[in-house]
Amino acid sequence: MLWLKHRGIISVANYVLNPNELDQMVTHLMTTARNDGYAQGDIECTQHVINALKVDWDTSRSATHGVDTVAAHVAAKAEYNTYIFL
Repeated sequence: MLWLKHRGIISVANYVLNPNELDQMVTHLMTTARNDGYAQGDIECTQHVINALKVDWDTSRSATHGVDTVAAHVAAKAEYNTYIFL
């Protein structure tokens, strides 16, 4: 009983509160948020350059060109919220 009290219950509580699946989901959510932030920052920066220099700026080589980072982040948030409230 002493082992269960000092180690067993703590192990169970840590497993319930910190499962590997949750860690992976939080990592995915943070990655999509960072990618979306970079993409939105690139878009904003491009608009400033276009307005300031009165030139067209080619963004076709940007890593986020044509990628819907907003949708990826929204999907990751929905997946996270679904997992948390199950």
